[in-house]
Amino acid sequence: MSEEQEADVADDEEQTDVEDETTEGLQRGDFVRLDYTARTVEDGNIVDTTDPEVAEEEGLDEEEREFEPRVIVLGEGHIFESVEEAIIGEEIGHSGSTTIPAEEAFGEYDADEVKTVSANKIPEDERYPGAHVDVDGQHGHVETIIGGRARVDFNHPLAGEDIEYDYEIVGEVDDRVEQAQGLISMYIDADLDMWIQTDEVEEETVVEPDEDDEDAEPETETETVEKETLYIESTPQLAMNQQWMFQKQQIAQNVMDQLDLDRVIVQETIEGGGMGPMGGMMGGMGGGDVDLEEALEDADMDEEEIVEELEGDAETTEE
Repeated sequence: MSEEQEADVADDEEQTDVEDETTEGLQRGDFVRLDYTARTVEDGNIVDTTDPEVAEEEGLDEEEREFEPRVIVLGEGHIFESVEEAIIGEEIGHSGSTTIPAEEAFGEYDADEVKTVSANKIPEDERYPGAHVDVDGQHGHVETIIGGRARVDFNHPLAGEDIEYDYEIVGEVDDRVEQAQGLISMYIDADLDMWIQTDEVEEETVVEPDEDDEDAEPETETETVEKETLYIESTPQLAMNQQWMFQKQQIAQNVMDQLDLDRVIVQETIEGGGMGPMGGMMGGMGGGDVDLEEALEDADMDEEEIVEELEGDAETTEE
């Protein structure tokens, strides 16, 4: 073997070693459970966290959301790119810290985004410094109001801030239902029952006519196909969630794409039981459980008077 051939072999072996190293550990497309806390570098102000202890210390509203490790898909933009790069190739249990520059986080501060607008464009109860407002399709916060003019900053509140991101890779998520729950929780905070099953579904397909028969028209035939389906049990909270109402098609499509599902079915279950027709009627009238004797006392009537009145009505009707 010549020196040139030996050099080529050595290069190939080195390239193979590099490829082996890059495929070790977590890779793009993996579902992982991530624990993290993000703060501004300059002031240490909390930006976001999954840690309930940190949330309590910072006075974050624990009724608005549940603080627990978040399920993400690496390579899908669910977290900042700098954090993804730090995680890829690592193993479960790895923890670390990385700084996210302002331009990658919430953007650089742009002085041109501070504008003077008519105060009439701002609802009267929001005309005060610090109020978050929507003006001409832009979201911002009021800096000052003088006379009929308002100074509004349309930059993101964290624009220009570098972010310190502390994280720990808690685990990898292999269960597809947990993966679906994690994907949906990125959009809405709701505790939902869901499951995946394969259904047999009848579908009509178009059968093209024979090319030689010019007058023939396409026909349809029914065939049974299998569809892998994610079922989601709806709740009143889900039905009333605005983000779900406006984005459910996008959310469902994302879940189907990520988990290679054929469809998503959201179903509502209404249980039987409870009051009968009279109970429902009384409930509709504003009553709950009504005691007949108490009702008679309240009406200052006795049973004989009711019977006499009913008999009188009956006679009148018959006539």
